Amino acid sequence: MFRSLPAGRQVNCRLQVIAASVGLVVVMGLNGCGTATPEESSEQSGAAPAPPVVVAEVRRQEVPLEIQAIGNIEAFSRVQVKSQVAGQIERVHFQEGDDVRQGQILFQIDPRQFRQAVKEAEAALANAKAALAQSEANYERDLAEAKNARSQANRYAELASKGIIPRIQNEQYETSAIAAEKGADASRVAIESARAAVEGAEAKLSDARLQLSYTTIRAPIGGRTGNLTQKAGNLVSVNADTPLVIINQITPAYATFSIPEQSLSELRRYADRGKLLVEAQPAQAQGPPAEGQVDFLDNEVDQSTGTILMKARFSNTDRRLWPGQFVNVVVRLAMQTATVAPAAAVRTSQTGHYVFVVKPDSTAELRTVEAARTWNDFTVVDKGLKPGERVIVEGQVRVKSGIKVHVVRTWEPTGEQARNIGVARP
Repeated sequence: MFRSLPAGRQVNCRLQVIAASVGLVVVMGLNGCGTATPEESSEQSGAAPAPPVVVAEVRRQEVPLEIQAIGNIEAFSRVQVKSQVAGQIERVHFQEGDDVRQGQILFQIDPRQFRQAVKEAEAALANAKAALAQSEANYERDLAEAKNARSQANRYAELASKGIIPRIQNEQYETSAIAAEKGADASRVAIESARAAVEGAEAKLSDARLQLSYTTIRAPIGGRTGNLTQKAGNLVSVNADTPLVIINQITPAYATFSIPEQSLSELRRYADRGKLLVEAQPAQAQGPPAEGQVDFLDNEVDQSTGTILMKARFSNTDRRLWPGQFVNVVVRLAMQTATVAPAAAVRTSQTGHYVFVVKPDSTAELRTVEAARTWNDFTVVDKGLKPGERVIVEGQVRVKSGIKVHVVRTWEPTGEQARNIGVARP
């Protein structure tokens, strides 16, 4: 038999039963949470997972001290070929873009009128020489007559002094002798005039032959021909504004570029130690850059731009460098040991450069650095990093200072990058 309880005690019992049930549920829930993984705990608590990142090791490495600039390729020698005589082009002896040798025939101008001029000059010279010969013969004759007349005049003068002949007869012979001597002098002057005429005729013949030689236009230098502006059959004038063709000697070649005047002192200091090496690489070009040497440093700074003009000479035997082409120029001054990090790790903000450093406990730290310059795919860091530290090169977007990160891979230089920093890679 059950004994019924008072109403107040029945309510208290019900409350005790409900409380015991709730306690049992809480204990079971706590036991279940104790078996969850850290990732499940982060998700259940609302915390973000550690962002995945790629890191690279900061290195202490020998890197070149260099000056970078944009340059323009110039031909070692450039000649505009023009005609020195007027006439019709009879023949063109080359094709556009051909390589030609110095002295090779390029154009033939119609030579007929110039050959005729040579023949006329030769005839004029022959006439002048004949006139000279005639003058020389006349002089010899007049000189002989003058000597004979002088001899007779002297003989009659002696007779007149002795009173053998009249004085008037002596004066006649003296007059004849003087006239003969003056005639000889005139013949001598005629010889000089004839000789001058011969020299003039020779000069005209030489000029006619020179004009004839101009009808054959030869290459003044060896090099590569450009666009041909006049074809066979066209009439050309003397020294026309537009050249017949332009020849560029591209082996060797020059790279012309300018550097800031702030770099002048440093450049001159290293230049005093010897020739400075220069590299030139056309944009989008494949393979190693062309190597040359500084060949020219201008004698003054351009005040309008604050730069100084330089030229580097390249052998260009493979003809990778082409006149008029823009190239990236690097002047190598020296090698120095510096701290380097991949350029992808160095970020820029309004206050300067910074990187994310991964600490041994996988915590990311935002650190301000002083970046000196960029060399290939690396940045030379003067302050802020130590060799052996790890910096984030990929995944910085989701990283904040102080949070933990998940390193998925360590970046290593490969190929050209490895060769640049002296790291051997298979």
